[in-house]
Amino acid sequence: MEYWSKTTIRSEQHEGVEFTIRRMSLGRRIELGKRVRELSGRVQFLEAGETMAEQVESGVLRNEIDKLYLEWGLASIAGLIIDGEEARPPKLIESGPESLAREILAAIKRELDLSEEERKNS
Repeated sequence: MEYWSKTTIRSEQHEGVEFTIRRMSLGRRIELGKRVRELSGRVQFLEAGETMAEQVESGVLRNEIDKLYLEWGLASIAGLIIDGEEARPPKLIESGPESLAREILAAIKRELDLSEEERKNS
């Protein structure tokens, strides 16, 4: 059996761009769960609040969780130049096109949801 711990995907929205994401493993699931757990609890608490400040703060925290997913799951990017430099994951998060970041985030979340059978076939 041969297993690849990463998978490369061509962007559907940005021609010529490919990104490599990390595939799920038991250790990675534990690591990510620990990182997201605290923020998720705070989001749920704030979303139950009635004030505008609580709603705004929950939105900020949801974006922080998305950033954690990107930092955890995005291994590399090819075919993208940002401010004259070859893009790397931190630069994409900081200064890259949000539409690409959202596309990559969706791919990472799909990988998190794959069943064992689906992973074997991909």
